[in-house]
Amino acid sequence: MSLPRTLRSSFLLSCLLALGGQPALSLAAGSDATLRTEAERSGFQRTGRMEEVGRLCRAFQQRHPRAVRCTRFGTTPEGRPLWAIVASQSGALTPAEARRRGLPVTLIQGGIHAGEIDGKDAGFLALRQVLDGEAAPGALKRQVLVFVPVFNEDGHERFGAWNRPNQRGPEAMGWRTTAQNYNLNRDYAKADAPEMQAMLRLVQAWDPLATIDLHVTDGAQFEHDVSIQVEPVHAGDEAQRRSGQALRDGVIQALAAQGSLPQPFYMSFEKMDDPSSGFADGVPPPRFSTGYFWLRNRFGMLVETHSWKDYPTRVRITRNTIVAVLAQIARHGARWRAEALAADLRAAGLAGAEQPLAFEASERSRLIDFRGYAYTRTPSEISGALMTRYDETRPEIWRVPLRDDIQPVLSVRAPGAGYLVPAAQAGHVGEVLRRHGLRFERLARAHAALPVQTFRAEQARFGAQSVEGHQRLDVKGTWREEPRDVPAGSLYVPIAQPGARLVMALLEPQAPDSLLAWGAFNNAFEMKEYMEDYVAEDVARAQLAADPALATEFQRRLAEDAAFAADPRARLAFFARRHTSWDERYRLYPVLRLEQALP
Repeated sequence: MSLPRTLRSSFLLSCLLALGGQPALSLAAGSDATLRTEAERSGFQRTGRMEEVGRLCRAFQQRHPRAVRCTRFGTTPEGRPLWAIVASQSGALTPAEARRRGLPVTLIQGGIHAGEIDGKDAGFLALRQVLDGEAAPGALKRQVLVFVPVFNEDGHERFGAWNRPNQRGPEAMGWRTTAQNYNLNRDYAKADAPEMQAMLRLVQAWDPLATIDLHVTDGAQFEHDVSIQVEPVHAGDEAQRRSGQALRDGVIQALAAQGSLPQPFYMSFEKMDDPSSGFADGVPPPRFSTGYFWLRNRFGMLVETHSWKDYPTRVRITRNTIVAVLAQIARHGARWRAEALAADLRAAGLAGAEQPLAFEASERSRLIDFRGYAYTRTPSEISGALMTRYDETRPEIWRVPLRDDIQPVLSVRAPGAGYLVPAAQAGHVGEVLRRHGLRFERLARAHAALPVQTFRAEQARFGAQSVEGHQRLDVKGTWREEPRDVPAGSLYVPIAQPGARLVMALLEPQAPDSLLAWGAFNNAFEMKEYMEDYVAEDVARAQLAADPALATEFQRRLAEDAAFAADPRARLAFFARRHTSWDERYRLYPVLRLEQALP
């Protein structure tokens, strides 16, 4: 999308004002040209390709050899190197040195959705300015920045002019999903994609205090230009919630001071395309970045610039956000890091405590003033549907409801000791636990009739369609005391570890992004053995003749339950479930809870 010269000049002026008059972009030609992006050279009309990312990664290290390391943290399915730039003016350029010095680490990732590529160009711009002292002076002396310009590199190279049709610029951009068609911002918990597995290794190595995920939203046309959401704020460790809010509000205040109109909630209408329906805040499940990191007792920030703002404006706002984050971490990061380590200790003591695992906004709402545009809602001659059309020449204030009273909708008491994963499931479950850096051990000997808790599903509903290559499963049931034999080779996953909340999010069957929910145990909920109806008829007669109590119960069900009486399959199942051939493992969740330490 070509932008007029006046718009490009306006962007350069706005950047000068945002930087307090420092000659940032207008004098970019006088700076080291090897550190300039295609975006800068084109007046922020175009974005560069992956070749540029690798070249800039090396160029930054060459220009700042004592403050920058260009690192490769993985390889994409199409063979591209995953690049990360480590920057610190403290001298700490390795995870070990950062830990030794007690420095907070800030991970900033762009291009998880490669069509939403503001973060790459804004990140390179901010990095150069911070290293040169033009922005947030001294911020990199008190922290380590790990900058991933493009997380979804294969998707980035699926380049096209209309890959984001409801986004204003750049002229061409990458694709939302990976070469394997994974949406990486649905993959944090299940960690299917090679890119995500590499990212989790990076996270384990550096243990970032804050992970900043840079996006561009879809949605309606309005004046607000960016949303900043952070967790823990509504969820997670109580002490960290206050600091998470301070981080969020500090960034929002910095952006507002630079002329932005930020909001602390995702700006998507409750009813799509209907501004009067307002907004609902929430805590995303851990398939998303901001729903994942609070489970690790760390900050996750979701930055969503507004797709209807032009590319120069979005890059400027994203650059301002990055600088504001770095300034906040430089100012408060040492204290916040100490709080995070204390939260790790508190999480290791969650045994027996109620732990919220899913959240929703309650029905309580409040009216807010929201800066939108005049609009009409009329039937479309194309689709026949009611369509909303905005007039960007007529700004107006919308008075709309916001539901931001966030409450837990699923809470589970943490087990007293931990979880047991029987040997038959240990391989694939252990691999997921390793990817997340969670602690477990393999049992060297069998345990007979171990007192454990089992979960048997009373209801199990398979998803009607594939989601991210999985058939999801929703179950209802309860944990009950039941002795079970646990074979050697089973896994013991203690709850007493810093990642206790993440352990529960993965292993509690009803959690929204548990392994069960993503279909990892679907086989356990499929009937594999059965009686032919003619056999079941004979078996039922034999059972009735041998067990008067069973005959009485059957007659009562016939009299009291009309649906049961009218359903031949349900009547035969009544007897099949009471026969010795019934599979007692059917709908038995193949993970156990343990209340007491293993003998």
